[in-house]
Order: sequence, then C-alpha cells, then structure tokens
Amino acid sequence: MTIEEGLARGWDQFDVILVTGDCYVDHPSFGVAVVGRYLESLGLRVGVIASPDPENLDDFTKLGRPTLFFGVTAGNLDSMIMRHTALKKPRSDDAYADGGKAGRRPARASMVYCNRIRQAFSNAPVLIGGLEASLRRFAHYDYWSDKVRRSILPDSKADLLIYGMAEQALASVVAGLRDGKTLKELKDIRGTAVMVSKDERKEIAEKTVTIPSFEEVVSNKNKYAKASKSIHLNQYPHSALTLLQKHGGRYVRVNPPSLPLATEEIDKIYSLPFTRNPHPSHKGPIPAFEMIRFSVTAMRGCFGGCSFCALTVHQGRAIQSRSEDSILEEVSQITHSDGFKGYISDIGGPTANMYRLVCGEPAVEAVCRRTSCVYPITCKRLVTDHTPQLSVLRKARSIKGVKKVFIASGVRYDLANNSPEYIRELASHHVSGQLKVAPEHCDPDTLALMRKPPIESYDRFIESFLRESKKAGLEQYVIPYFISGHPGCGLTAEVEMARYLKRKNLKPRQIQDFIPAPMTLAADMYYSGIDPISGRPVETDKDGGARRLHRALLQYYKPENQDHVRQALRRVGRTDLIGNGPEKLVKEKSYRRK
Repeated sequence: MTIEEGLARGWDQFDVILVTGDCYVDHPSFGVAVVGRYLESLGLRVGVIASPDPENLDDFTKLGRPTLFFGVTAGNLDSMIMRHTALKKPRSDDAYADGGKAGRRPARASMVYCNRIRQAFSNAPVLIGGLEASLRRFAHYDYWSDKVRRSILPDSKADLLIYGMAEQALASVVAGLRDGKTLKELKDIRGTAVMVSKDERKEIAEKTVTIPSFEEVVSNKNKYAKASKSIHLNQYPHSALTLLQKHGGRYVRVNPPSLPLATEEIDKIYSLPFTRNPHPSHKGPIPAFEMIRFSVTAMRGCFGGCSFCALTVHQGRAIQSRSEDSILEEVSQITHSDGFKGYISDIGGPTANMYRLVCGEPAVEAVCRRTSCVYPITCKRLVTDHTPQLSVLRKARSIKGVKKVFIASGVRYDLANNSPEYIRELASHHVSGQLKVAPEHCDPDTLALMRKPPIESYDRFIESFLRESKKAGLEQYVIPYFISGHPGCGLTAEVEMARYLKRKNLKPRQIQDFIPAPMTLAADMYYSGIDPISGRPVETDKDGGARRLHRALLQYYKPENQDHVRQALRRVGRTDLIGNGPEKLVKEKSYRRK
C-alpha cells in the first residue's frame, strides 16, 4: 500500500494497482484481498489504494502508474447502498471504513475513482469490477436518482468491466496483456463487458442476442421489462449467450458469465497467503472485519434466485464449493490467530446449507434457463444431500482449539426441511442461542414475487428447530427477518403480515425496508410495474409516507408506530383490528383532557 512496502519487496513499480472504497483487509472475505492475492499468484506486483480521498488527487498518484492496469471497485458493496438508507437518508456508519465512520466513500464510487485516475494518468488502462460494476453492467434503474441510467461501463470510461467473481476473467486478461494486447482489444472473455462499435457488432451478430437499447428502456417500461427478462434468463453460465445493448452509437457487449471454478481451483484461491488482518495503516476498528474475522467461506453462488437479492446477479447460480480438507485446514490456521478464543463465527457462504449441492443431470444443466432451482418448487434434478456439510461441521468442531462452530450465514429452511439430521445438528451444536432466518413475508402473492417458499415451509422448520433445541436441553430462539414495502405487496398484504406476527407472538426488532438494488428482478418490478418473467403487472407503494405505513405494520407493537398503524388500517378498511382484544393490532387512540 506504499512505495516503501514495494521497495522492501524489491519492486520499483507495480504491475497492477487496485483502488477500492473499502479499507484494505487481507482476509478472504474481502474481494480486493482475494483479487490482489490471486494476481500476485500469477506473478504480478500488486499495489492497493484503499479508501482514497476523492478530493485529493495525491491519493491516486502515490503508487505511480502501473505497467498493466488500474483495477477499480467501489468495495464489497454498492456505494449508493452503503451511503443511503431505503428512505434515501444518509447513513451515519460504514462497516468497511476505518472506525466504521461514513463519509469517505463517494457516491457512485467506481465512476469517481475512474475519473480521478484519468485526471492523474490520462491514458492509463482502467478495469472496473466488484459488486457495483456487476449490478450496473447493463442500463439499469437507479433508485437514488429515480431514473434509468446507462451501463456503468461507458459512464466510467473504463476500458473493460469484469462482473461476478473475477479470477478466471483476470487470468485471461493478464494472459492477453502479456501477449501484447490492450484491454480494449480483449472482446470475448467470459465474465467481462466491453464497448464495441456498430461494425464490430455486425461481425458477431449471429452469435449474440441484442436486447432493447438504453434509449428504448428509458422511454418504454415494457421494453425495460423485456430487457430485464433477457438478462435474468441468461445468468446460468452453461447456457448463457453474449448480450448486446445499444448505447448511443456503440454497444455494450456483455459476454457469458465465467464458468464455475472446479473444487481444486477454488481451493488454491483460499490457500493463498492471506494475513487475515487489516493493513496497519488503518487505526480504528473495521466493523465488517470484526464480524467475519474468524469465519470461513465454504462456497460461492446461490441458486435460490430471490428477486430482491443481488447474489445471483453477481456470484451466479452455480454452487462452487471448496473441498472438506481445504476448509478444515483454514479452521486449523484460525486456531493459531491472535485473539482467537475458540469460536468459529461461521462456515458458510451466501447460503449456509447449499454447500456441495449440485444439479444431478449435467446434460440438463447445460441448457437450463430456470431463474431458481428451488422456486416455485425444488427441482427434482437438484441434489439436496446435506451429508457433506454435516461432515465438515462435525470435523471442524473436533479440531484442537475449537470450542464451537457457529452458522451465521443464511439457512435455506425449505432445503433444511429435507434433512431432519441437519436441523438436529444445527440446533444441538451450531447456534449461539439465536438463529437468524429470513422468511421475508407470509402473504402468498408477495412471496411468489419474491421467489420465496410458502410461509408454511418456514413454520415447519421453526417447529423442528425448537423441538430439537429442547431435546438438546437448550433454550434457543429464532430471529426472523422480514422485508416491508416489497413490489406487489400492498397495505392489505402487510396487514396480514402483522396479523401473522401477532398470532405467532413475534416482535421483530429489525425490519428491512425494501431497497431496489440495481439489476435485481425486484428493482425492475419496482420501476417498470411489470414482473419481467411472467409479464404480469405489479403495483408498488413508492412514496415515503406509504412506505412508513408498511414498516409500521410489521412493528405494530411499538408505541411510536401506533398512529401509523391506525392510519394504515383505516386506509384498507380494517378498522375491525382497532380496539381491545387479542385479535386487535392496535388500541383506539385515547385523548386526555387538558
């Protein structure tokens, strides 16, 4: 991260300089650390500029000009989500910042960093990647400006965009550069996007699919939904095609996703020499690091396809799992870490219990176009055996120095219901008293738009989990997570959610207000008013006042929400739920005489 550190390794210049909106933490849960260590394993000299001050050009010039390229990312998350709440208010904290304080990361950080690099080094090759680039690789609805924006590729003026998990694409990029090509000449690498001319588009027209242009999706919501459908049916790497989207006089060419890494390949990545610590230049605590410090990533990807989630858009549907030996070796290494007290905080990934779950028919997988392997029902070809994960967990908790192995990643309860043994092990050994699970809602129509299983599946899991906890002599609880204001969820459905919570005696402390993350199906529903996959209309309450009513209903029990709950109930004609009695959600408002 400094010239002096480079000189200490015998480097007088860097081959690649990575610029990130996060602090630099050399831990395999942080994207820049994985990318940096991987590039280093390819024989490159890698420098990192972490959390630069966008107003200080010296922050972007302190490591000089790289021989190959600058690699730019906003950080582990989208910068707009990091900066603003669902009601578009500024956040006061940033989990990836020094001291956890917000304010250093600029809005649309990837674009800002690219502009600063161009100011400092006019012709330097620039590559962008990470979640922000992945979610904005096509024309997309941007919630914070409430408009459709162009692909981030032409707006950032980067030479190349890498989306998803970057290792394979980076290996091909480095090989191409070593062969004497420029970033702009690398047109056909999987997992990348590049700008092409009209003439170049004609040359490859037969091998590609052209979706509605930026100009069309800006002016026509039906065209926007049509483009969204093409994008979301093109996520699976084995069956994906190259997509083209016209932007003015040029086209954004988005090549098919990278192929899934083999177990041996992903094992090598996680065996790279991470220090597992923040860079010493960071002085304050970094909340995201403190949370995952003693965790282990067991797999990547998620085939759930939840419409509000960016995981499938970024990491992809294919599950890529590490070997048991690789995971256990990392657990053993953690036991020797400073500050380790015997507790592994997580062995998981995007979804804890998708480890080693795969399609049982590769020939079908190669042409599959489903947006989810578990919605509306679990695909009969999906192998849902939890035995591999159970084996890893049992062996991990038997390693010397390990007192407890927790599961902090999300548990897919519809899959867990297929394995009573998994639920028993989970309840008996891997919960710290509270298990976080995300049913998201109870209304069938809302759950269908979310691509989530029926609430009865969640109820069945909870019953099994609590029963097994009691058998193990443990008093444990489930902390459910719910989303308010999701597209297609009107106040009537939210009232039913509140009634469900009261019947179950649930008082959720945290409610996630729906945030339309770019390029997710739910964001496209929110903007267009159409479910892109089915073509059916979807209505959404969008103004801040209505969204407050949604949230208030899911926390109906809070005194400060009482007026909003009464207002919502009157609005939908459910005044029968106002008053005294076990079925009522809120009491009549009382007025005291002065």
